[in-house]
Formats: sequence, structure tokens, C-alpha cells
Amino acid sequence: MNDLVKKISEIAENSAPGFGLFLIDINLRGNDRNRIIEIFADGEKNVSAENLADLSRVINDQIEVNNIIKGSYRLDVSTPGVEKPLKFLKQFPKHINRKFDLQYNSGEEKLQIKAKLESVEGDNLTFTTEKTLIRINFKDIISAKVLISFS
Repeated sequence: MNDLVKKISEIAENSAPGFGLFLIDINLRGNDRNRIIEIFADGEKNVSAENLADLSRVINDQIEVNNIIKGSYRLDVSTPGVEKPLKFLKQFPKHINRKFDLQYNSGEEKLQIKAKLESVEGDNLTFTTEKTLIRINFKDIISAKVLISFS
């Protein structure tokens, strides 16, 4: 992790909890004269545009006050979006009763299923398919993407 990413990550990680959010990821694009900073945050509950805008203002103020970026830059603060897999256990509870495309390790096998999240208890997640109930420890999940439902 380069020094700029480290500094911005620290600002975001320290600022996000004040808005009920936590840092998911940071991407830097562009060059020193035209930098684009993408910060992805999520919350244990639904995230509002107002939460993200408030977090963006705080991060931007800290970047300016501490003179972290010399040239011009654009700061984008958003949620990761539904196309991105969930990364942290604390992202799952708000998705109970939603369907997932899930890849996970089961012993020596890697399995892939589409299943509905029924519950989260500690590090264990319970999913159901049409035929069975599956309990998976979070550490065994390779990828978990929420599927969009239009029904």
C-alpha cells in the first residue's frame, strides 16, 4: 500500500464510524496532476446518500487541512454496489432473506450455489436452497454476491 493510500485509508477508517459506516476499499486512479480517489464504504444498516455525502465532506476537509494531495483531485465516496462481493461479515445481516450467488470451500472442494441467507450467528451463516439448509463459516466463503430480485 503506497503512502497516499495509507493516509487516506486512515482518514476514512477514523471518520466513517461517526456516520455509522466502515471502510470497504479505496482505489486511486489518474496521476499527480489529476487524481481520482474512490472510497467505498458500507454500513451494518442501509446507507443513505446523506451519510455518504457527510463522510465525503469530512474526508475532503482532512485531505485539504493536512495538504495530503498537491494537485487537483476528485473524491468519490459511495457504497461498493451490488455487483461487488461482500468482504466483511458485518455486511451480511442487513441482507438476511436476500438471495446470493455464493462460492465457498467445503472441505477440499470449492462449491458454488445460489441460496437465500436465512441467518447470521457469530461467524456462521445459514443459507437455504430449494432442497437444503447449508451452514457456512464466514472464513470458508470465497465470494458472496447479493443477487438482484425484481419480484
